[in-house]
Amino acid sequence: MNRIRLYFLLLMICSSVMINAENYPYRSDYLWQTMPDHANWLYQVGEKAKIEVTFCIYGIPQNVEVNYEIGPDMMPATSKGKVWLKNGRAIIDMGTMKKPGFLDLRLTAQVNNQSYQHHVKVGFSPEKLKPYTADPKDFDTFWKACLDEARQTPVSYTCKKVDAYCTDETETYLLKIKTDRRHSIYAYLSKPKAEGKYPVVLCPPGAGIKTIKEPMRNIFYAKNGFIRLEMEIHGLNPEMTDEQFKEITTAFDYENGYLTNGLDDKDNYYMKHVYVACVRAIDFLCAHPDWDGQNVFVQGGSQGGALSLITAGLDSRVTACVANHPALSDMAGYLDNRAGGYPHFNRLKNMFTPEKVKTMAYYDVVNFARRITCPVYLTWGYNDNVCPPTTSYIVWNIITAPKESLITPINEHWTTNKTNYGQMTWLKKQKR
Repeated sequence: MNRIRLYFLLLMICSSVMINAENYPYRSDYLWQTMPDHANWLYQVGEKAKIEVTFCIYGIPQNVEVNYEIGPDMMPATSKGKVWLKNGRAIIDMGTMKKPGFLDLRLTAQVNNQSYQHHVKVGFSPEKLKPYTADPKDFDTFWKACLDEARQTPVSYTCKKVDAYCTDETETYLLKIKTDRRHSIYAYLSKPKAEGKYPVVLCPPGAGIKTIKEPMRNIFYAKNGFIRLEMEIHGLNPEMTDEQFKEITTAFDYENGYLTNGLDDKDNYYMKHVYVACVRAIDFLCAHPDWDGQNVFVQGGSQGGALSLITAGLDSRVTACVANHPALSDMAGYLDNRAGGYPHFNRLKNMFTPEKVKTMAYYDVVNFARRITCPVYLTWGYNDNVCPPTTSYIVWNIITAPKESLITPINEHWTTNKTNYGQMTWLKKQKR
C-alpha cells in the first residue's frame, strides 16, 4: 500500500471514530456527572448514600451554587438544601431510607440566567420491594373467560405487501387482524425471504395513540431468522396521517386517555380487548405456515414491555419474554405512599376509588408476572421517571421463572441500539 492510500485510509478511520465518539449527553454544551459512593448505586436500608456532583459547561468545571431536593422515587421532596461547587465539584449526603425503595436527588443550577437540571436515583434494598397490588381469587377464571369469548370469533386478516419495507433478504406485510367480535389490530409482519421455518416474535407497542414506529428499525430480527409481528392496539391503520392520529388522540382527551377508559369495571375496561388481542396475535403467529412449531417469543418496552409480560403470563405457548422498563406495574402502589407504575393515576382525580383499584388488580403486570413460567430477560434504568425503578424491581422480584436482567442505572426511559440488538441475541439463545 503506497503512502497516499495509507494516508486516506487513516483519515477515514479517524473521521469514523470522531463521528461515533460523541460524549454524553449527545452534542450538549453542558454536562452533569453524579457519582454515588457505591459503584452499583445500591445500598442497604439504613446505610447512608453520598453523591459526588460535577457540573461543566463546554467541559469546564463551574463554580456555581446548586439547589437540590431529595425525595422518594416519584414522590414529593422530604428535604432541600444548597451546595457550592468548588472547581465544579461537591459531595451531597442523601441520607438513607427506613424501608426498601429509591431516593431521588434532584439538582438545579443557574448559570447566566439559564436553568440546568439533573437528577439521580439510588436504591435501598430494592430486592426486598413487594407489590401493593393484590392477586384476585378469580383472576385466572376471569381471563380464561375473556379468551374463550374472543375465540368464538375465528382469527381472520387482510394482508398487503409493503415494498418500501422489503429488502433483498426480507419481506414486510401490513396486516389487519380481527381479534374478537368487535375489535381488530393492525400490524407489520417482517420475515426472511428465504423459504424455511422460523421462530415468531410478537412486539406490542409503547403507550399512545400513534402510528407503529418505523418497521425498518428492527429489521435485524428478520435478517437473523425471525418472523416478527409489530402491532398496534387501537385498530388504527398505521398509514393514517399524523393529523388523523392527532384528531383521534384529542377525542380521548389526551394521548393516553384510553388507559382510564372504563376503569370502574373490569369487564368494560379499555385494556381488556388489548390484552386479549395480544394472545390472539399469538394465535395468528402460531398458525403461520412458516412458524417453526416450537419458539414463540414476546418483546417490547414500556407499555410494550408490560404487554409482553402480560402475554407471557396469559399464554403458556410463549417460550421466552424480553421486556424493557415495563409500564402498568403495581399501579396502585401510590396507596402504599411510594411510587406506583405508569400511567401514574395519582396525577388524576378520583382514580383510586375502591372500584378502580379492584379493576387495576386484574390488569396489573405484577399479577401476570406471578404466572410466567418461561425465561424472562428484563431491562431497566434507575433514573426513569416514566416507569420508575421501584416498580421494575417489584416485577423482577415477583417473577419465579428463570430470569436474567440488564440494569443500566444511568438510563432514563430509553435503551440503546446495542441493548436492543442484544435482546435479539438473547432470544436466539432461547431457541429450542
